[in-house]
Amino acid sequence: MPDLPTPQDDTEAALFSECWDAVLSYADLCTSGSLTAHQLATEAFTLGMREVRAAGAASVRGPGRRAGRLPVIPELLTAVRNTAASWEAEGQGHKLDPDLRLWLNSGQAARYSGPPLGRPVALRGLRDMQDADASLLWLAEVEALPLPTVARRLALDPATVAEELDQVRGLFRDRCHRAHLDSPMDAQCRSYARLLDAVTRSAAADTPGDLSRHLATCVRCAEAAACLRLHGGGLPAALAGGVIGWGGLAYLERRRRAAEVRLGAGRPGAEPDTGDPEEGAGRTRVLRGGLLAAAVLLSALALGVSMMPFGGSSGSSGSTDSGGSGDDTAAVRDERQPVAAPGISRTTAGPASSRPPSTTASATATRTKPERKNPDPEPQGTSSATTDPGPSGTTAPAATCQVAYDLVNQWADGFQATVTVTTGEALTDWQVAWTFRDGQQVGQMWDATVRQNGSRVTAAAADYNRSVAAHGTLTFGFLASWQGGNRAPYHFTLNGEPCTAG
Repeated sequence: MPDLPTPQDDTEAALFSECWDAVLSYADLCTSGSLTAHQLATEAFTLGMREVRAAGAASVRGPGRRAGRLPVIPELLTAVRNTAASWEAEGQGHKLDPDLRLWLNSGQAARYSGPPLGRPVALRGLRDMQDADASLLWLAEVEALPLPTVARRLALDPATVAEELDQVRGLFRDRCHRAHLDSPMDAQCRSYARLLDAVTRSAAADTPGDLSRHLATCVRCAEAAACLRLHGGGLPAALAGGVIGWGGLAYLERRRRAAEVRLGAGRPGAEPDTGDPEEGAGRTRVLRGGLLAAAVLLSALALGVSMMPFGGSSGSSGSTDSGGSGDDTAAVRDERQPVAAPGISRTTAGPASSRPPSTTASATATRTKPERKNPDPEPQGTSSATTDPGPSGTTAPAATCQVAYDLVNQWADGFQATVTVTTGEALTDWQVAWTFRDGQQVGQMWDATVRQNGSRVTAAAADYNRSVAAHGTLTFGFLASWQGGNRAPYHFTLNGEPCTAG
């Protein structure tokens, strides 16, 4: 295995134990293989630590650090993105994820290093906060650490940390509101600024139709709305997408799953306080060699689970990706997600299912729902997909696939959903189709390409996930709009053959 970065002192060693798995997790999203992920993470960690030291941020957990720089973890994740950009510029782009390369050469990437007033609102808002406040917000919302752990890491009072977090959320909203007003805006955006502030302050406030249509077409205002709307669970997605950029939502879900593992999931018989990096982060003096060993050994479980494919169930040893080389290290990387879409209200129900370039937002079907053997006769709610009963009510042929349709989240005029298909036969290519009941329109899809004709939608395999093993699963997600109703779709087919509910 390649050498790990070499911390320069005990403080940097402590940061390594806290941050290495986060850096490696994001580097894995950005690259095309486990070895290149480790190389990217090592270079980025070294670069990030050099920048932190140069900024005099050795005591990043102290309350007196000035605003203007990001907390250490997002700072290191930014170093990963910047190192990837350097690889692309130096002719090493073949080591990177193809979708990341497209993003790096687009105007989206330029926003993160361009004029300050043109950068994402979440990035500017976080930079405008004191380090202690920004760190509390990031660790609790994006890293998904339990509040007692966050309090221990930041030397806060566990009894009052929840109240402090609520205050910090409000502070972040105020900073983002100010950043939005300071942004260059055309007359239409400026005319909606006050209304946008008003409707995002209350969970009960209705979004007027004209503002809703404006948010559907204006990326900058939609980003601001996601940061200003603290209710509904969308803050983590707004932070991850606005600060990290490409792959923000994928990283968010990976960190959530890693946090679940650290809380004890999948660790039968684990003794408490064994030196887990999350639990030992508050120690002020440690032996450098012992800490590095603990960082590598004790984060292995959480990091390994964080980098596993979302689509697998019941802990099978095989990979659900049959299109790879068979290398176990490649199977571990089998997940990618798109940048957090503006305006998405992120649910806390469960982690996402993903795959290389860009990936799904959530695959709750494989983690939070018991398997259903029979089709749902009346597809309602968040997970129902049945064959079309047909006008005469005749029984459909025996299906060779099962489908789970999950409504991940829904807001005033849009929603996010995930489709997971289990196939009984091996596939070398696939198309999944369904029919919407209420005129929903798909706007964005990841891990598949979309085509819609009226109410009928067809999702075709991407280049990297065409092959699926017998009894394996394929998963993709999408964002769509709705008006009037948002019932679950029906008449799911896989390569033209009907599927039953999974």
